[in-house]
Amino acid sequence: MEHNQTLVLNRNLKSVKNILPDKYRGLGQKELEDRIKEIKDRKNDDIIILGHHYQRKEIIRFSDYVGDSYYLSETAAKKENVHYIIFCGVDFMAESAYILSGSFTTVLHPDTSASCPLANMVDTENVKNAWKEITSIIPSKYIIPIAYINSDSELKAFCGKNQGVICTSSNAVNAMKWGFKKGEKIFFFPDENLGRNTANKLGVDRDRVIIWDPDKPFGGNSKSDVNRASVILWKGFCHVHTWFKPSHIEQMRIKYPNGVIIVHPECYEDVVNKADYDGSTSFIVKYVDEAKDGSTIIIGTEINLIRRLADQYPNKRILPLARSLCPNMWKISLNDLLWTLDYLGEVNKIIVPDEIKENALISLKRMLELK
Repeated sequence: MEHNQTLVLNRNLKSVKNILPDKYRGLGQKELEDRIKEIKDRKNDDIIILGHHYQRKEIIRFSDYVGDSYYLSETAAKKENVHYIIFCGVDFMAESAYILSGSFTTVLHPDTSASCPLANMVDTENVKNAWKEITSIIPSKYIIPIAYINSDSELKAFCGKNQGVICTSSNAVNAMKWGFKKGEKIFFFPDENLGRNTANKLGVDRDRVIIWDPDKPFGGNSKSDVNRASVILWKGFCHVHTWFKPSHIEQMRIKYPNGVIIVHPECYEDVVNKADYDGSTSFIVKYVDEAKDGSTIIIGTEINLIRRLADQYPNKRILPLARSLCPNMWKISLNDLLWTLDYLGEVNKIIVPDEIKENALISLKRMLELK
């Protein structure tokens, strides 16, 4: 069925999966590109395409705006009068664009099966259960929930209702600083590594950072652990960035002694500590752009971004720390994009229920105010 495929992005209500019609599967590269270009040129004032840094280069070519989660969220919030936003990324990103964009805008996601495993490591019921247990011994006014943007809209709404905020890897430090101004403890989910590395940057004592494992009674902690903790981290991770190991850095140090190593803060703590720098994808892109010609820069993040940077800066040596692909970002193809454009507004629509959107918008707006 080609038409009227609307995705309701509430994890309990998600009912429609993206099924690309067969007639789009066998199209050649040139035909795909020509047809996409023709539609874009014809409907230029009605459409913007947002492309995350980890997308394939052929998708990036047709993207009007390219960036990390923060930048693309900010862009969506500013495009209140555009008819269609086509978000080439994973599902939580399209959700955020829907929540932040104006009522005039329809948000489309070319492949609705492109989900985020990290975001799927936490669900609202588990968080609510954890919150109930934590607040049974600590008044909720002293605990600030911070959800990484890699989470679904229900969790963003949870933060909105409980004086919390959303963060990206670009502003996690500012989000945690904001949280400590508002309360005494931070409940950070779902990425343990980003939370740990951010707490380290703020100098939080190690014995005041604990892990909450939803598969264990009371998260695997005692009441005294929770009372002592300044930061409570959800046990979750990004499989793309936990691929990198300290041994990768050690090998690259030997092979390229003059190279600079930059990794994403979703990496393990010991990888971040061994690298020269860590930062969001926007930080990485900026560093490469500003580096001198002849520089050797070794990067620990998703391979599509690294390859594109290597192509873009041929006078600099841009190398992957190790090859790590996000198969979910890879799912979106030109075939999906053309289908979405051909049936503009009829397939792959994103809808977040109003009761979720209202509170999620609160936490996302707080995120944008943090910079």
